[in-house]
Amino acid sequence: MSPSGQKFENSHRLRDIAHRLIPGGCHTYAKGDDQYPVLAPGFIARGLGSHVWDADGNEYIEYGMGNRAVGLGHAYPPVVQAAVQALATGCNFTRPNPIEVECAEQFLRLIDGAEMVKFCKDGSDATSGAVRLARAYTGRDLIACCGDHPFFSVDDWFIGTTAMNAGIPEATRKLTLTFRYNDIESVRALFEQHPGQIAAVILEPARTEDPKDNFLQELQRLCHAEGALFILDEMITGFRWHKSGAQKFYDIVPDLSTFGKAIANGFSVSALAGKREFMRLGGLDHFDKPRVFLLSTTHGAETHALAAAIASMQIYQREPVIEHLHRQGSRLAMQLDQVVRRHDLGSWFKIIGRPCCLLYGTLDQNGKPSQTFRTLFLQEIIRRGVLAPSLVVSYSHTDEDIERTVDAVDGALAVYRQALEHGVEKYLVGRPTEGVYRHYNRPSEVLASPPTDGVYRSAAATR
Repeated sequence: MSPSGQKFENSHRLRDIAHRLIPGGCHTYAKGDDQYPVLAPGFIARGLGSHVWDADGNEYIEYGMGNRAVGLGHAYPPVVQAAVQALATGCNFTRPNPIEVECAEQFLRLIDGAEMVKFCKDGSDATSGAVRLARAYTGRDLIACCGDHPFFSVDDWFIGTTAMNAGIPEATRKLTLTFRYNDIESVRALFEQHPGQIAAVILEPARTEDPKDNFLQELQRLCHAEGALFILDEMITGFRWHKSGAQKFYDIVPDLSTFGKAIANGFSVSALAGKREFMRLGGLDHFDKPRVFLLSTTHGAETHALAAAIASMQIYQREPVIEHLHRQGSRLAMQLDQVVRRHDLGSWFKIIGRPCCLLYGTLDQNGKPSQTFRTLFLQEIIRRGVLAPSLVVSYSHTDEDIERTVDAVDGALAVYRQALEHGVEKYLVGRPTEGVYRHYNRPSEVLASPPTDGVYRSAAATR
């Protein structure tokens, strides 16, 4: 795939308007302008399968897949058809719709250890609901979350642990503790320091590394011995590691678990699921404990979104979606590893994670993680027709997509190699990207003015 000039005139125009009307210019921090190079598509207009088109008509093979919310592919026909059919009879009513029962039955057939489920619209509500249940059930206030996992919720109990904690009272921040993944002693130390005070431990089943030495099972045993609930956040791992979640893959049944993202192939559906003993506290048929205001959302059971979820889950159940994700991810990782070795960049560019959920790491001349080199890499693969904040494949990614992506990365890493030798400033246009969690914005984040003609021209030599 040879580099070609790309115009971003519409994206630049929309960006100016967006930043006047919307704080940050968008509604998800991970989609913000500070997460992408100056020369990047600012707005995606449409998608189909594994491809997207930006507001200026430029086409890309995409690997962000809606921040991993699109597992089957953009505008996947059976899912869209199910949603449209449901919309034809109305999407929201004053009493429950039968599809709520149907969707719950379908979900609980897939997630073996769960006995009850409550649907909502985003992952934050689901994880916060799990935290509230744990506190109500145990009568304790403290929550322990994995400090190696980057995001659990927009709510105060989690955001208070990050550098971006403005507006969150110090008293609230003190209620959440952190531990290290695959380090059972770090959790044990928390229980020893706060005896009888921790309501729950919450973590992702895995991220870039698998649990070692039965870490999940040992952690669950420790939680139960200390009277705390064990919660798995499956927003990412659910419908990627296994159709029944990473809990099935790792052979463990949590007290509570949360799902979202790929459950409805991009439609807004998330889920809090778990054992009846805990979930019933949010219901009407218990009298031994106080009622828990668990989850109550006006739009939480919109019929078209639940129809999309049912269609998506049925596809996962009858088709080899998970096998395809692992196969294509493995194919991509293997070929990219060859490209990295060909450019002798093994010490500076890393492919990490499971094949079904690949990430990459960018390091500078000193072997330190570098946002500047990440920005350069993004810039160079974008100019070659690939949009890849991660390397997450979908059911729609074809062998041809993989081959074209490998070719694009090959060209981008040739520039990366030159930047290591001659200085990244010679090749990067504009400011580098920034991590989301930072206490202050920096002057360098002010959007650089694009080229006056709106055409993408890099200072980098091309192949």
